[in-house]
Amino acid sequence: MAISDRRMAEYAFLGGLYRDGYFPDRVVDRGTAVLVRLCERIEAERPADLAALYVLTHAATEEFNALEAEFEAAGSEIETVAREEIAEDFRAIAMAYGFTEADVEELIATRDW
Repeated sequence: MAISDRRMAEYAFLGGLYRDGYFPDRVVDRGTAVLVRLCERIEAERPADLAALYVLTHAATEEFNALEAEFEAAGSEIETVAREEIAEDFRAIAMAYGFTEADVEELIATRDW
């Protein structure tokens, strides 16, 4: 399934991480894939409220938790810059799908990073 929302289909997920050589593109690509899948799930499942959205974003956050080991193995980590970039992309996704009242901290509440 491809993202149907034009804004999200054209969105440069994790753009700041790609521009920073500290973050290996091959691992950032996996993070981008997590965010794309999140958009696809939102479009397929159409969460009715914030609680349903948070279920989806928490699952995506768990996928980022699993990526931490890959970042570390590549000599990198999900540190302050990465945390802010990831959180911003979660916020952009929530906004694009009409969840303007979503709390960024709640979107990624299950994070280990």
